[in-house]
Amino acid sequence: MTSRKAGKPAASKSGSRKSASAYLDAKRGVSSWSQASEWLRVRGIEDIECITPDFAGVARGKMMPSSKFTSNTSLSLPSAVFRHTISGEYPEETGDFRYDPLDGDLKLMPDLSTLSVVPWESDPTAQVVCDMVKTNGETVAYTPRNVLRRVVDLYTKRGWKPVVAPEIEFYLVAQHDDPDYPLRPPKGRSGRTITGGQSYSIAGVNEFDELVDDIYDFSDKQGLEIDTLIHEEGPAQMEINLRHGDPVELADQVFMFKRTIREAAIKHGVFATFMAKPMQEYAGSAMHIHQSVVDAETGRNIFSNADGGPSQAFFNFLGGMQHYVPKALVMMAPYVNSYRRLTPDMACPVNNAWGYDNRTTAFRVPHSDAAARRVENRLPSSDANSYLALAASLACGYLGMVNGIVPSDPAEETVNEGSVDLPRGLLEAVSLLESESAFADMFGQEFINTYAGVKRGEFETFMQVISPWEREFLLLNV
Repeated sequence: MTSRKAGKPAASKSGSRKSASAYLDAKRGVSSWSQASEWLRVRGIEDIECITPDFAGVARGKMMPSSKFTSNTSLSLPSAVFRHTISGEYPEETGDFRYDPLDGDLKLMPDLSTLSVVPWESDPTAQVVCDMVKTNGETVAYTPRNVLRRVVDLYTKRGWKPVVAPEIEFYLVAQHDDPDYPLRPPKGRSGRTITGGQSYSIAGVNEFDELVDDIYDFSDKQGLEIDTLIHEEGPAQMEINLRHGDPVELADQVFMFKRTIREAAIKHGVFATFMAKPMQEYAGSAMHIHQSVVDAETGRNIFSNADGGPSQAFFNFLGGMQHYVPKALVMMAPYVNSYRRLTPDMACPVNNAWGYDNRTTAFRVPHSDAAARRVENRLPSSDANSYLALAASLACGYLGMVNGIVPSDPAEETVNEGSVDLPRGLLEAVSLLESESAFADMFGQEFINTYAGVKRGEFETFMQVISPWEREFLLLNV
């Protein structure tokens, strides 16, 4: 028998050089600051965007010359960035919602594994996603990326590894600068205004061929991998499916994809919107999340037994989803508009039921082999912060497994008609999040207090706006 030592090929000098410099060809991510400097130099990068997602998933951060980025510069943002609403306002302190009395700084810590180019910029520009730490280096537990990491770490301590695959729906709409008027579908390459009823239509996608080409091109240059792209039910409504993988990496990809799609749309004279319900007569947009859990050592899907049948962990995960997701819904449906999507008879689940290949349930189990057994959470809307939606969904399944929660029987009929078995509005959803004691350990009490305060502030801002419905039916009738 040939020994390992004798059978091992000698490494050539050229092969060693190729391996050592492989990072220079990488489209996404390096492993050290020295590699980052060389990666930026080879590409002639002039500017760096250091970004982090706020509660809304909006990219906040700083831009600087690449030379400054690699010179050990300290980057900071005020802590209040994570306490303002989607409209940029700062809610009043109430209950457990409080500001830092000093309005002190938080430090941006670049995650070099996310380094990539910004392909839509005219000047050579790169971007990097950052974590937030306190000035003493302590983790800022309530920021979205760290909330998701906290949940993933709980899985890790059990020897588990969660695997996710998001699907993101969005609409293309005609450019729009007056919020008093409804959004309109755009015109495609045919010159005609797009209409509905185009589910899975290749012709529907072809209406925006050049825009789609730019989405693919921009994504490829950032090292983002699209699994599939389809036309959905609404007019110019698209869906992008991502390859399954690590939750934090996939949340980063959704964060970057939203920027990418908006930029590609603007380049072609239309808007891309991830509003949950942008047009009242058409279906809303979801961010469906496929989830499975594998053994960290063996890679075996713990949702399946050795004989290929569903495991107890699989059923307990479903039980946790049914029991806890309605209480965590505000992390998956974060705005007043989100609850307009969650209405009966609009191709959207309004329940906490589960079923085999049943798209009318909140939690669908697609047909698959044992290795790919998974649970699809169909409740999150596309307006959700990807980090928080994934954290909430995985936390609910985790609680089901560790607490042995038994699910209901699977639904075998249509269940998205009639009554709604979920919170019907933002304030109710916020109260449910605060009322569940198990969430303090899952997400951290500081996150719950801060997030709830921001959401209540957004609701109060919304209540200052008089809607067309009120003017139409109350003006002369009451």
